Amino acid sequence: MDDHGVPPAEGDERAASTDFVQSLARGLTVIRAFDARRPRQTLSDVARHTGLTRATARRFLHTLVELGYVDTADSVFWLTPRVLDLGYSYLSSLPLTDLAQPHLEKLSSRLGESSSVAVLDGADIVYVGRVQVRRIMTIGITIGTRFPAYATSMGRVLLAALPAEDLDAYLAATDLRALTPHGLADESALRAELSRVVDRGWCVVDQELEPGLRSVAAPVHDRHGEVGAALNISTHAARYSPDQLHDELVPELLATARALSADLAIVHR
Repeated sequence: MDDHGVPPAEGDERAASTDFVQSLARGLTVIRAFDARRPRQTLSDVARHTGLTRATARRFLHTLVELGYVDTADSVFWLTPRVLDLGYSYLSSLPLTDLAQPHLEKLSSRLGESSSVAVLDGADIVYVGRVQVRRIMTIGITIGTRFPAYATSMGRVLLAALPAEDLDAYLAATDLRALTPHGLADESALRAELSRVVDRGWCVVDQELEPGLRSVAAPVHDRHGEVGAALNISTHAARYSPDQLHDELVPELLATARALSADLAIVHR
């Protein structure tokens, strides 16, 4: 399995299904091989990161070049802006994105802090809405950014809402690793923290994703009352103590999450 959680395309057992189109799966795997750490890659790089043979990787890369999703020069390949069309198709069909943006803008304007909305996708959270007030992370966050769910405030809110069997499956398949010296990497400790999230109705993560970063998150509910997304506020640790987070940011966070949930309920009636 690669860094994105994508299984190697060669010999994929799902290919046995008559409905599974292996060539499509391989093409998507090639696209996902490119990211912020590896924006430009050679043919050998792509083959290594996808588990494809060089010959197979070459065919898919050149097909993507012909379609305009990849460009190339001097034996190096990179994605083109046309790839954004694929993500926009999802975002444009997701009322959450449009509904969340004005709430995020108001929240960030009131507090002077960045705010975001994310959904759970496999083992990761994926950002589907964001207002950035100041850069507080070394890694830039944009729509589509992914982080391990267990290490983030929004991820823990979403994991805490999973049915027990789904959470068990997630934990069984996830390699819990501390991303910072403050990171939580023990299954029992994570389960205990998720229980606290359920009891409180919100989550705080203190410098576990990146040193100096504190964030608080709350669930966003759909019209059935189910948790479908999470909303957070992120700030530098020097700006707010844990007590200040609780007293000053959490009430604003919860009020915004409730307002967004109410809008979602109205839209989906």
